[in-house]
Amino acid sequence: MNRDPQMFRLPARVLHWLMAIMILTMLFVGAGMVATVSDKHTWLLALHKPLGIAILILALLRLALRLLHKPPALPADLPPLQRFAAKASHWLLYALMLSLPLIGWAMLSAGGYPIDLGAGLRLPPIAPFDASVFATLRWLHRTLAYLLFATVLLHLAAALYHGLIRRDGVLRSMLWREKSRDADVVVEPRAEAASPLDAG
Repeated sequence: MNRDPQMFRLPARVLHWLMAIMILTMLFVGAGMVATVSDKHTWLLALHKPLGIAILILALLRLALRLLHKPPALPADLPPLQRFAAKASHWLLYALMLSLPLIGWAMLSAGGYPIDLGAGLRLPPIAPFDASVFATLRWLHRTLAYLLFATVLLHLAAALYHGLIRRDGVLRSMLWREKSRDADVVVEPRAEAASPLDAG
């Protein structure tokens, strides 16, 4: 059976939705760490570290898939400004998914904090112990986290625009579809709620 060129490949779609859940979880965990000074902070931090490293690894895998396999083309009638915004926001998401975990790793290293991932796994430091470096990286990590939150909101808004207003197939390209039992007729799902600009 031939692959539908208007759909992202299955690995890209699986990684997209898995990472969407992980990134949203990470944003809420980060917000909880900033908002609380109770004992829950330790539990949130213990979750934050391995989740960040998992996002980094999966982002590298997604980037490799993206470079190996051409994503579905954007609609031919998409205005040039929207086409540019789609591509720019897509690469911004990749940059943030890769840089935020690395900056967090370096920040903890500069602060002299152990980077425990659980099950006895501990990452080596990637920055020298330095209080001023720690403070700078902490500010940068928080600032980029806000930028990631804003980019995710933009991503969601664009998804709704493509799925509910333009109805141009961009949103469907990242969704699952059901096959008819009697033929190879594709039955599109009625509910559309996902991400349009991502390229797996």
